[in-house]
Amino acid sequence: MSAVLRALAGAENWIEKWWPQLEAARKHPEGSFKVANALAMAASDPTQFLGMRLPATFDTCEVIEERWANWLRQDPVVAIETQADNLCRLKALDIDCGEKDQFNLLYGARRFVRRLNELGIAHRYEEFPDNHSGVDYRMDESLPVLAKALSG
Repeated sequence: MSAVLRALAGAENWIEKWWPQLEAARKHPEGSFKVANALAMAASDPTQFLGMRLPATFDTCEVIEERWANWLRQDPVVAIETQADNLCRLKALDIDCGEKDQFNLLYGARRFVRRLNELGIAHRYEEFPDNHSGVDYRMDESLPVLAKALSG
């Protein structure tokens, strides 16, 4: 969150000002992808610009509990408790994650998959020896699974 707050400080702490600047930039500033990624995850409040509302104060980066709870409701590891019936109705659920994921998503993926197993929800899960970036080649694994499910 601190990197996001530092980036937004250059736009007077306004997501509404920072985001269009990012979109208009011919070259994105270093670190802007991580900021945009965090803001995308903050898109949990439809009353805000692009739904983005940070769960921390701009001046001290303290967690705002109500906003953080709203953020967490969107987290698959948490949302599975209220969305399990919807997951059961999917034609396919394919999850993979790099063992060296630089965002450490494999830990959440493992928790999510453990809960899928406990709930008896059909899925395919694979950890592969790579990170989170440049893994388009993984579509060779996932697209056939999804195509089969959609054609059946």
